[in-house]
Amino acid sequence: MLRFGTAGIPHSAKGLGTVEGISEVRKLGLEAFELEFVHSVNISEEGTVKVSEVAKKNDVVLTCHGQYYINLNAAEEKKYEASKQRVLRAAHIANLCGAVSVTFHPGFYLKSSKEYAYRKVKEALKEIVDKLKQENNKIWVRPETTGKHSQFGNLKEILQLSQELEQVQPCIDYAHMRAREGKNSKQEFASIIEEIEKALGRKALDNMHIQFAGVNFSEKGELNHLTLKDSDLKYEEMVETWKDFNIKGVAISESPNIEEDALFLKEIYEK
Repeated sequence: MLRFGTAGIPHSAKGLGTVEGISEVRKLGLEAFELEFVHSVNISEEGTVKVSEVAKKNDVVLTCHGQYYINLNAAEEKKYEASKQRVLRAAHIANLCGAVSVTFHPGFYLKSSKEYAYRKVKEALKEIVDKLKQENNKIWVRPETTGKHSQFGNLKEILQLSQELEQVQPCIDYAHMRAREGKNSKQEFASIIEEIEKALGRKALDNMHIQFAGVNFSEKGELNHLTLKDSDLKYEEMVETWKDFNIKGVAISESPNIEEDALFLKEIYEK
């Protein structure tokens, strides 16, 4: 099953909390919800109990988006260590909530070579996974395909990390893939899934974490998200490939009109 959901609390539940947001997602006819820890981890350990309960009660699968202030290739040791701790904190709270995966933007190349950045990000992710294993935390760690050329995280890099590290899988952000790698045809959308299957096997297609939105971009990459209908993203062809390959997992809307586009794409998918 491919479950559709929102990145954070739906607009129809504006002003309410995470628990109410999860309930609202189900009322809307959606089946997934991404906990947004992008500025801070805003759920306490005590608060995770209610979040977990309401998600189970409503059969809503939870994922989590970690903080924006993460750079696993930071030159300064203090920032490097803080970035690892931010991923770990998000993974800890998300796991207590019952979330299946934590995604995040892994970092920036800065002045380093791509090869150096890869080695450093891989080293950080291995430390993160080792720590999670010590805590018996089996949440999937999902570095995201990123939208700017200055950011670490093209598809090849994310797939290689997923091949080489346990408990690591990709988060495929289609807006970022459009902005950075230009992918916007059925053939190109199919090639994304084919590359995932070639690198990680069929099991990866049965355990996908997808983010989608329209996107405004320049030659440097992503500028901002747009609604699907306001963008040039060929979303119908994108969805066709999901059906062709019978992928399973979650597809999270990051559009400015989050629940509207989640429902819109779900409707196309179910045709």
